[in-house]
Amino acid sequence: MAHAHEAAPSGPDSAPLPADSQPTGNRPDAHGPRLSSVVVFVHDHDASADFYRELLNMEVTVRTATAALLVGLGGFQVYLRTVGPGAAHPVGHVGAQYVIWTADSLEDFERCERVLRARSDRVDTREGEGFTLIEGRDPSGLPVLVAYPGPDEVERLEIISRYYV
Repeated sequence: MAHAHEAAPSGPDSAPLPADSQPTGNRPDAHGPRLSSVVVFVHDHDASADFYRELLNMEVTVRTATAALLVGLGGFQVYLRTVGPGAAHPVGHVGAQYVIWTADSLEDFERCERVLRARSDRVDTREGEGFTLIEGRDPSGLPVLVAYPGPDEVERLEIISRYYV
């Protein structure tokens, strides 16, 4: 029996969520903390700042010798910290592995796709139940994912197998 914290399978071989599962975060009465910043360790913060500025329509507000701060819509912040060209990002270790961004509109999603196709050596698009997800790579080779529409518009009723199982 799966525990509440374990991911459910997804994709063509996936099972629907159990009947007693409750999607969260989409209800108008949902209140509480929200994500406001993300810290990303990168090989080169200058190259990454230029990439994320273009992809996410963010403004670089602070740049130092080893870090950059980008601020976007609603004040969301991305901190980029240079850790050097040899630093690894092992998959499967404890900690956040992916950040999934949401495009504001179909036009914005198409713009993000153009940026990723122009600046990433590998781009993949997949369809979920009612949404599309595109994945590319940032200058450090980290996965960058953009979805449209967002979970506030289309409830997520599956666990994306590529990322969670």
